[in-house]
Amino acid sequence: MQEMITILGPTASGKTSLATAFAAEVGAEIISADSRQVYRRMDIGTGKDLADYCVGGINVPYHLIDIAEPGTKYNVFEYQKDFLSAYTDITNRGVLPVMCGGTGLYIEAVLKGYCLQPVPENKELRQSLEGKSLAELTEILANLKRDNGSAMHNKTDVDTAKRAIRAIEIEEYYKTHGPSRELSFPKINSVIIGVDIDREERRRRITDRLKQRLDNGMVDEVRTLLADGLSPEALIYYGLEYKFITEYVIGKTSYEEMFRSLEIAIHQFAKRQMTWFRGMERRGCKIHWIDAMLPLHDKVELVKGIYAKETRK
Repeated sequence: MQEMITILGPTASGKTSLATAFAAEVGAEIISADSRQVYRRMDIGTGKDLADYCVGGINVPYHLIDIAEPGTKYNVFEYQKDFLSAYTDITNRGVLPVMCGGTGLYIEAVLKGYCLQPVPENKELRQSLEGKSLAELTEILANLKRDNGSAMHNKTDVDTAKRAIRAIEIEEYYKTHGPSRELSFPKINSVIIGVDIDREERRRRITDRLKQRLDNGMVDEVRTLLADGLSPEALIYYGLEYKFITEYVIGKTSYEEMFRSLEIAIHQFAKRQMTWFRGMERRGCKIHWIDAMLPLHDKVELVKGIYAKETRK
């Protein structure tokens, strides 16, 4: 089994700067585990912060960022496939991979080796679900997940009716067909590091970062994507920044309403991320939590120490 390090944490916890600082020091490469950073030209809203990948003059190689066009619907099945390609390339060169991100479903799909396959569109099912409210769809999905014993599709993934219907379609497919016998995902042994940040500090950082990103042109980024031909519905699909800023740009809300609603939504999103990570622990993933408030150098040394100890076992 190959070794890997996974660095996870909620939004604004500083996980990327920790991962890149560690990678620069040990010669590792980053595999992003972020469901929205895969999209090109969606830079500020997804928080790519590519400047973080240059550490002390060292450019840290990264993978699975800027690999899909806006408007497409990248999913966990495609992520597993692309992850495996990047992982194989990195390890074949004798380099340590560091998976870093906050999309719990993508991370767990890799660490647990979910056996997934592409799910076709079910037009009959879609027609039967048309007109149902998000609350009704969420209840249907919850029942299917319970029947399937599924850990996929948390609230972050189904915050619109369209996404909830797709999630139901996937769960229905697996309920009928079961896991694929042809597709398998290899066991990857990973040391998992979690960046633990105090709730109040996390809230402060989220608000500060939102203001900074708005000052740095996040609204213009959305306007450019719309001008490039993306429909408002296509952008709203991606949730959070793209949902609320698109609604502001098309005149549905005021700037003040957009800011207030988006700030609340990001706080709720970070809370759901932590809920997912705690769930991962209950499902058997051992996460070594380190304090986000420690100096960066100390955090890097802690990661090195934990990795060395775990790989000696």
